[in-house]
Amino acid sequence: MMIFYNERLAYLAVPKTGTSAVERALHRRASLVLRDPPGMKHTNARGYERRFRSMFEREEMPPIQTVAVMRHPLDWLGSWYRYRQRPALDGHINSTKGISFDVFVEAYLADQQPPHAQVGSQGRFVTDESEELLVNHLFQYEDLAPFLTFMQKRLGASIELKTVNKSPNRELTLSSDLERALRDRLALDYQIHEALGSGPLSLG
Repeated sequence: MMIFYNERLAYLAVPKTGTSAVERALHRRASLVLRDPPGMKHTNARGYERRFRSMFEREEMPPIQTVAVMRHPLDWLGSWYRYRQRPALDGHINSTKGISFDVFVEAYLADQQPPHAQVGSQGRFVTDESEELLVNHLFQYEDLAPFLTFMQKRLGASIELKTVNKSPNRELTLSSDLERALRDRLALDYQIHEALGSGPLSLG
């Protein structure tokens, strides 16, 4: 998470949506950068409203708006799967080394998720308890140009993103039954991401 106090903007770092690249490009302009622990770095919209908004609001200034990026749900899970196959996690309970993508998704869909499949939900990250969008400006990961244009306009600076923390390449295939089950479980995520296909979502 990064706070741009004077620009009245908070960037909420949805995991696996290029957040490290965005941080590297913009951290020098930010008033506050939360890098560690991961739970703080990836504070979701509800957490921001509950724990951080009051710290930065001032009566004489406009309220801070929030901005985030969302990725296609299946591709997002694939990124988690690949990321957790990296050698640094060999032998760790979060490692996905030695299991197929189907098995990983089955674990994610389980009522009791094993540690390696506990990665949360993008839909929950950007909505409130009623599943209403809580982020002021939401952009699609697959087309970052509008996001970069928005950030450059708000911050008054050009932005160049460089690849950071790229996950290893892996073959990602999923059975049709599992894909249907995933769509059912992540219905909110798919609904929001599909709406982003028509352009960024904005609460004003």
